[in-house]
Amino acid sequence: MDFLTQNWALLLVALTSGLALLWPVIGKGGGGGLTPTQAVQLINREKAVVIDVCEPGEFAAGHITGARNVPLAELEARLPQVVKNKAVPVILACQSGMRSGRAVAVARKLGYDKAQNLSGGLRAWQAAQMPLEKA
Repeated sequence: MDFLTQNWALLLVALTSGLALLWPVIGKGGGGGLTPTQAVQLINREKAVVIDVCEPGEFAAGHITGARNVPLAELEARLPQVVKNKAVPVILACQSGMRSGRAVAVARKLGYDKAQNLSGGLRAWQAAQMPLEKA
């Protein structure tokens, strides 16, 4: 106990550095989403459907090849029409991964248990030098 009281600053530094190392996992809710490479594997192996939740103007400027545009505000109403089979993996994407993160919650509420977020969105997709198509 004497050690802790005399070396409280060292203890504080150790706790702070440990928290800093764990922050990426904690901040993403224990795992985050898919990397662009994992998304491509899911598309190729399990025929995952890519849903872009950006607004139509953003979608037209550039999107993942084969993605379908369903803006976040319309997702609850339109997702069951666009993806009829709820057993198929659904990858939700947007520009940064923030809107698509919220979209995952909506999709799971609708029964799409295999819905996943593209972590980092189209920015991460482009940074990984994956192809985009424009409308």
